Parts: sequence; C-alpha cells; structure tokens
Amino acid sequence: MNHTHHCNQSDQKFLSKIAVLDSRQREQLIPPEALIGQMPIQKNHTLLDVGAGSGFFTIPMAESTDCKVYAMDPDERMLGVIAAKAKEKGLTNIELLQDPIENLSIQNSSVDFVMASLILHEVGSLSKALTTIFEVLKPGGHLLCLEYEKDDLVVEGPPMSIRVGSAKLEEVLPVIGFEIVKKTKISEAIYTVLAVKKK
Repeated sequence: MNHTHHCNQSDQKFLSKIAVLDSRQREQLIPPEALIGQMPIQKNHTLLDVGAGSGFFTIPMAESTDCKVYAMDPDERMLGVIAAKAKEKGLTNIELLQDPIENLSIQNSSVDFVMASLILHEVGSLSKALTTIFEVLKPGGHLLCLEYEKDDLVVEGPPMSIRVGSAKLEEVLPVIGFEIVKKTKISEAIYTVLAVKKK
C-alpha cells in the first residue's frame, strides 16, 4: 500500500516540476526563443541540450537547425515529455539520451553548440561535467551556461550551497580550455555565460 502512495507522491512531484519548468513565469523570465535567437546557432549545426528537462530549450533549438539536436536528461520521464512535444510540433531531429552529464554517449568533437541550462549546480563535479562538454564540442563550438547567481540577496532558486556563481564559472571555464565570449545578467537571480572551445 505504501508503495503506491510513494509512487503517487513522486508522480506528483514530477508533475509539479514540469509545471515549474514550463511555467509562463519562467518563459517571461527566460524567453527561450529570444535567448536562442542570440546564440551563434546556424542551420547546419548539431546541438546538445544537457539537462534538457521538459524540453524548454530543446524544442526551440530543434526549430533553429536542420541537423540533430541531442536532448540529454538522466530522467526517462522528462525525455518522454520532450518526445511528446516534438511529435506534437512535427519535429524529427531530436535524439533523446538518458545520460548523466559526466558521461555523455556522444562522439567527441561532434557538436557545434551546447546549452547547459540550470543543470551545472546539480552535477557531482563541475570540472568533470564541463570537461565532458568540452570534449564533445567541435573546436570553435560554443557552450551557453545558464545558472543562478551565488548571491545571498537572491532568495529564489536552489540552495546557496550548491549554486554555481558566475565568478566560479569564469574561473573554471578557461582552465578547461574555453574562452569566455560574454556574460549576461538575465534577471536579479539568473545569468548566462557564453564560452567558445578554442580552435
């Protein structure tokens, strides 16, 4: 009996997570099309959305290229949500990957652009995750990180202890071999860092 209750609770939690991920508020805060529109994405680019979640960025990414978009998330149910959205929009260029970010089953130097949205604070090792992304990117390929700032004044978002502040990213990315192109503050709480894998 307890088991089904637990199941329902986790389903409930999953559904509320989807609701947050797809919320109108989030869309206004981080308009996915606007953000992707500013990215160096071309029609012949292969893209990767790490920690794709409910496909908030995956879908507009898939609409912005004629090539493949990898949607990676360790949660099979999230991938199911993306598959349903893709089907609804008639998108056939999304490949779903149930991988942890530190262990991507993608060929090295095969991706032109990686989106890492609100996922880096969840990884075990930041440098390992970023190194894995670095390896799958082609030289000259870009990575966009979107994270919550590590700032005690900003209450919304994940616990302060696990946040990856922009200062931390600016310190770690160059060590791995990235060059930072630009840093943008999207809101009080959220920033993006665009970096390129040096040729």
